[in-house]
Amino acid sequence: MASEKVETIVAGNYMEMEREGGGDAGDGRGGDAGTASSRGKALSSLFWHGGSAYDAWFSCASNQVAQVLLTLPYSFSQLGMVSGILFQLFYGLMGSWTAYLISVLYVEYRTRKEREKVDFRNHVIQWFEVLDGLLGKHWRNIGLFFNCTFLLFGSVIQLIACASNIYYINDKYDKRTWTYIFGACCATTVFIPSFHNYRIWSFLGLLMTTYTAWYLTIAAIAHGQVEGVTHSGPNKMVLYFTGATNILYTFGGHAVTVEIMHAMWKPQKFKLIYLLATLYVLTLTLPSASAMYWAFGDTLLDHSNAFSLLPRSGFRDAAVVLMLVHQFITFGFACTPLYFVWEKLIGVHETRSAAVRAAARLPVVVPIWFLAVIFPFFGPINSTVGSLLVSFTVYIIPALAHMATFAPPAARENAVERPPRGIGGWPGMYAVNCFVVAWVLVVGFGFGGWASTVNFVRQVNTFGLFTKCYQCPPRH
Repeated sequence: MASEKVETIVAGNYMEMEREGGGDAGDGRGGDAGTASSRGKALSSLFWHGGSAYDAWFSCASNQVAQVLLTLPYSFSQLGMVSGILFQLFYGLMGSWTAYLISVLYVEYRTRKEREKVDFRNHVIQWFEVLDGLLGKHWRNIGLFFNCTFLLFGSVIQLIACASNIYYINDKYDKRTWTYIFGACCATTVFIPSFHNYRIWSFLGLLMTTYTAWYLTIAAIAHGQVEGVTHSGPNKMVLYFTGATNILYTFGGHAVTVEIMHAMWKPQKFKLIYLLATLYVLTLTLPSASAMYWAFGDTLLDHSNAFSLLPRSGFRDAAVVLMLVHQFITFGFACTPLYFVWEKLIGVHETRSAAVRAAARLPVVVPIWFLAVIFPFFGPINSTVGSLLVSFTVYIIPALAHMATFAPPAARENAVERPPRGIGGWPGMYAVNCFVVAWVLVVGFGFGGWASTVNFVRQVNTFGLFTKCYQCPPRH
């Protein structure tokens, strides 16, 4: 009975939102006009307005595997085949665990506020607000800093990836020029109101990455091993931990978990969605990275983008174009929470005018554009962001926040979501959380931060800031 009451409380406002959005179009008094309006509503709901568990799954899976699909073979060349596979499985499981923790904290916060009659109909709950409501302003400030910084650089990485990919089918312009062009294209995401409206985009995005992953796998096997191929990884500690933190980054895409949950009609159904999305993502990342490393071996150490080693063909060009579209979608996923924060800061978040909100969001895109031009290091920047930002944003802070929230006996007694049965109750929950914090702090942030920073500085010293064409082959 208690769980049923919670479901009613959490889902209630979404039902009200649906009814309010319907207006009078469905009251049957409009004749043909009413029928046309109903058809328009049905079409809009089909393509535009999502909030089901399936929508959340598509959003999580689509957002988790974007341009990083093209850098994982590079990570395998740094880690070696065995370590590459094990780290994917390990961090996939760990990422699913901390996404679960975030979902538990969201439902706890949302339920408490709903009981206080707080109305969220024109307000999108975000991670820093969950921390504020459960643990206070200091936690809020830490969460806000790490989350916004990570999402800022996550958007930067998508823009860098767009320029890197398009170059392989059109080298008329250098990568920096392509960054300018795609920066303008990605700025159009200001017109997408919220995660409710990513239904068709999430579905298409996952189809696009699925095609690309299996293209990489099949093309690498069909190509066969290059002459004299060697598989020497791991042979340097710096490269080993750089590769490991890129995989940490890969499965750390749940910085937008709260916003995805808030877009659901019944957020408490999210519990296992991220795990199921991760399992699907592993069917894409493991075969493609393994096949590319088998075929090209150590050559990948100097080619962070997998497209650069495959011969040009119609299939490769199709994969490039599909990844470009998907990176536009992922840019929107990473940037939309930043748009919300900015809207709240300047006081336009709860306005009903889409035009006002879109115009207000544009300044957010400018620093992303600028940073993508300064640091165009596709591949190495993933590891740096993974170790310094992802480690705290989606691994350490959620685990610590969960332990702090339920430290008081009364909080554990009245918790909306109890620990999973197989984990050993609250003691088991705390043991797993302590392991996550210790591992990511030492291996992810410590060794990973050292290695990725060294590698990043090496790229700066080799290519320089504002480089026009990172890792471009010399023109003849």
